[in-house]
Amino acid sequence: MNINDIKSAIDNGLKLRELYGNDAAETERQQRRYRQAVTTFETAFGQRDAYLFSSPGRTEISGNHTDHNHGRVLAGAVNMDNIAVAGGNGTNTVRILSSGYPQFEVDLNNLQPSEAEYFTSASLVRGIAARLKELGYNIGGFDVVIDSGVPKGSGLSSSASFEVLIGRIFAKLFNNNNLDPVLNAQIGQYAENVFFGKPCGLMDQAACSVGGLITIDFADPAKPIVKKLNFDFAKTGYTLIITDTGGNHADLSHEYAAIPIEMKSVAKQMGKEVLREVSMNELLEAIPSLRSKAANDRAILRAIHFERENERVAQQVADLENGNFALFLSKTRESGYSSYMYNQNIYPASNVKEQGMSLALALSDCILGSEGAWRVHGGGFAGTIQAFVPNHLLHKYISTIEHTFGQGKCWQLTIREQGAVCVDVEN
Repeated sequence: MNINDIKSAIDNGLKLRELYGNDAAETERQQRRYRQAVTTFETAFGQRDAYLFSSPGRTEISGNHTDHNHGRVLAGAVNMDNIAVAGGNGTNTVRILSSGYPQFEVDLNNLQPSEAEYFTSASLVRGIAARLKELGYNIGGFDVVIDSGVPKGSGLSSSASFEVLIGRIFAKLFNNNNLDPVLNAQIGQYAENVFFGKPCGLMDQAACSVGGLITIDFADPAKPIVKKLNFDFAKTGYTLIITDTGGNHADLSHEYAAIPIEMKSVAKQMGKEVLREVSMNELLEAIPSLRSKAANDRAILRAIHFERENERVAQQVADLENGNFALFLSKTRESGYSSYMYNQNIYPASNVKEQGMSLALALSDCILGSEGAWRVHGGGFAGTIQAFVPNHLLHKYISTIEHTFGQGKCWQLTIREQGAVCVDVEN
């Protein structure tokens, strides 16, 4: 579409409601946001044909630290998103202008990974292009303006949202939008693993790319089973709240690394590679022997967490499919308790005096009791917690939590049905 046609379509706003709901104030806010992105694109790259794109963030709902031992997860796309205005430029160079960052370019004539480019957005773009070309898809240069509405460090996976956004842009501009959402997620994971230099599972990218509520079974990591659930969260009378409790992740790499290492050490002592190959009964039977060999009770507790959490995901999927939201909430609370007591990733062992997440979980318990649910969100040790809050307690919950952690620390989210998409603004 021509830039002027896009502006007119945005002003109409009807198609945006499919992504952001029917609230008039939110529609107006998104209209301003899209108009600004289009204006920035026009200023930076000129007036030409372009398209609008949106890619959501994601929330982990269950399956805390299960993926790395080939377990199950339950996740959902959320209404915080990255948006983009993109158009082909007839070259072999991708030019990206992202809000708050300097413009950068990626030369698609070079599609090799480089350690010098690790941990940069450019490496992700290069990796996505390389994998698409390897799989037989067309690639080419484009100009893009990105506005990020997924805060970095929020635990909502801004990087995965960016990755599948770039994949969707390549698909729309050069492949008639022909790219399966799961494959788009796998391409993003590949780019992050090989070009960005960070090992990761598929949960983040899949949730952002597919949209809605999804469950993933990693029994065979090379061929994960991704299933979208037919469940309308908006009809439950609950609001999903993510709270930023603060805390610094910078010195916690060893804490995160210890969880998969300890889980796999238990599996190895039982003659297996990962805990998915071990049953709960086998684990319970082996505990005396495990203690005599390793003397690492925390590793055993973390193994118990995995076994129960992995089974719990399957139960929660069944609860949602059967429309039993109350039972789902009960198991969500169990998931939170398991992370706290067994997986022990709520606060770092090296700094027991700083327990922002523990405090937020305690306050959630005091406010919600049996009416809601609360748990760690993501890797743990610092950062964010998740709560399902009944709407009649929403004001009380937010005011109490923000009284402790500060204004604006609670994000009200909804589950978004659409994954990474080219936004259809044509009437």
